[in-house]
Amino acid sequence: MPSRRERANAIRALSMDAVQKANSGHPGAPMGMADIAEVLWRDHLKHSPTNPQWADRDRFVLSNGHGSMLIYSLLHLTGYDLSIDDLKNFRQLHSKTPGHPELGYTPGVETTTGPLGQGIANAVGFALAEKIMAAQFNKPGHEIVDHNTYVFLGDGCMMEGISHEVCSLAGTLGLNKLTAFYDDNGISIDGEVHGWFTDDTPRRFEAYGWQVIRNVDGHDADEIQIAIETARKSDRPTLICCKTIIGFGSPNKQGKESSHGAALGDDEIALTREALDWKHGPFEIPAEIYAEWDAKQKGADAENEWNKRFAAYEAEFPALAAEFKRRMAGELPADFAEKASEYIREVATKGETIASRKASQNCLNAFGPLLPELLGGSADLAGSNLTLWKGCKPVVAEDASGNYMYYGVREFGMAAIMNGVALHGGLIPYGATFLMFMEYARNAVRMSALMKQRVIYVFTHDSIGLGEDGPTHQPIEQLTSLRTTPNLDTWRPADTVESAVAWKHAVERKDGPSALIFSRQNLPYHVRDNETEAAIARGGYILKNCEGEPELILIATGSEVSLAVEAADKLTAQGRKVRVVSMPCTSVFDAQDAAYKQAVLPVEVGARIAIEAAHADYWYKYVGLDGRIIGMTTYGESAPAGQLFEEFGFTVDNVLAVAEELLED
Repeated sequence: MPSRRERANAIRALSMDAVQKANSGHPGAPMGMADIAEVLWRDHLKHSPTNPQWADRDRFVLSNGHGSMLIYSLLHLTGYDLSIDDLKNFRQLHSKTPGHPELGYTPGVETTTGPLGQGIANAVGFALAEKIMAAQFNKPGHEIVDHNTYVFLGDGCMMEGISHEVCSLAGTLGLNKLTAFYDDNGISIDGEVHGWFTDDTPRRFEAYGWQVIRNVDGHDADEIQIAIETARKSDRPTLICCKTIIGFGSPNKQGKESSHGAALGDDEIALTREALDWKHGPFEIPAEIYAEWDAKQKGADAENEWNKRFAAYEAEFPALAAEFKRRMAGELPADFAEKASEYIREVATKGETIASRKASQNCLNAFGPLLPELLGGSADLAGSNLTLWKGCKPVVAEDASGNYMYYGVREFGMAAIMNGVALHGGLIPYGATFLMFMEYARNAVRMSALMKQRVIYVFTHDSIGLGEDGPTHQPIEQLTSLRTTPNLDTWRPADTVESAVAWKHAVERKDGPSALIFSRQNLPYHVRDNETEAAIARGGYILKNCEGEPELILIATGSEVSLAVEAADKLTAQGRKVRVVSMPCTSVFDAQDAAYKQAVLPVEVGARIAIEAAHADYWYKYVGLDGRIIGMTTYGESAPAGQLFEEFGFTVDNVLAVAEELLED
């Protein structure tokens, strides 16, 4: 029977061979962490290679995603649908083994990792979702939600600020099903880390409230085994600090940065095979080692045992079981669409003049009772973002059955945790901050879009209308940044009805995230025809039209729509034919068919003015080089909102002046 070291060496061999064939990649981490992975995956990880989406599987996250050949080797060896040819195709176009683990490419990969620190943040999200779902669904004698989250991370993840944000919160929430393995090899790209990273990491995590297991020899299976068993008994999250040698087995490159991010080279690989006593050629794994690694039957047995337990649960709690299956499938309640549309019609009937952030809170009060899967939150701005609704119950360490997270001042951590929650399944996360502080969360927002996850970002205080807090808090370029992010729908509603449609669209969207942008100040209600929801749901529509073909089109979003309407009324009184187009979501409008877009913005009408209290340049795609844009080209100032709008030209008089000049041209 192959020894533990021989089984681990299979990972090392596959990793160095694949990197060498691609002449690109990172062999050091897989070779250094192979012994840890062997113990975890063979003795502890609960998973089913023939059904990677089994609801109660353990989640494994490779936060140091540059070491992707580690997870690819593990998935291949344990029996996932990942062939030896897939490993040979490492880092090639359209392969199942891209340079970093990518969700949707490789069966068994739980999340996209690569941007360091976000993997551990996703893992916190997985563990948080598990704790919430367990509290909401488990009953005495029926623990249908009972799985662990394991994450590998290295010095790079530890140095990234996001690791501080999320690991602090994980300790506060007592996420005891979370176990992190710290690959303490002392090497990063630039060399030995002691020149720039001297934190006392164990004490740091102890201060967070974690159980810390220090000085584990990452190449000693017995020590690793004891550490994992100790972690599983804890009532706190656990950090296992593993001392490892990067590039383990390479005679000339182990322990050095030269093994971190480049192929070892044919000569060094030959020497490594000799040092490891690995007598097999490139990509050759002996049958007896495959047999030792194969987890298909063990996984099927574990899944079948859970299925029996779930059947017993279903017999005793049929309604809860049906709800669990619905939520894990990502399906909304059957009556949600109808009731949400009914609410939108009610909002239109009321015609309230309120801030769109308040309209958002009203939506939550209407939709929240319909959606038990909603998990809300805010980065310490609940009273300003208005993300709390009447049915909110906080999630705390002692009782995780709630539906609202107090994330603290952790915008980046919040966003990346929400990605993990969405990836876990069973919950739809929304989280809020000021639009300006989207910048702190920016890369996690991008990852939501890249992974096509249903994550809802609520960004309030959307413009210079924020007022006296001044330019540090007044967003300018953020809307452009969000709108140019592929697969992210960014909504900036003009009133209560557009806010409700935006929320409905975000909840119903299954293939990507949405950013909902809301105002601090009150916005007037706009009268529309009977097709209110259908029109708004197309992203851009004719809010106010004229008789016959327009000679001028005003395009606006959010608070500036009312400015466009006022200006249009005055221009109409002067005999001009003016159309007002509200454009709450440019990406949704862009996805409409050509006929619809021509009907709203006919190419024959070249006289167009876009009006938005945000960066001006974005709007050239809609007004053309001959059109005009009333927008921001500088940062704001500290003053009351009304004064700022006047200072920067967001007035009816300025719109009229620009329109007159344009029409004369």
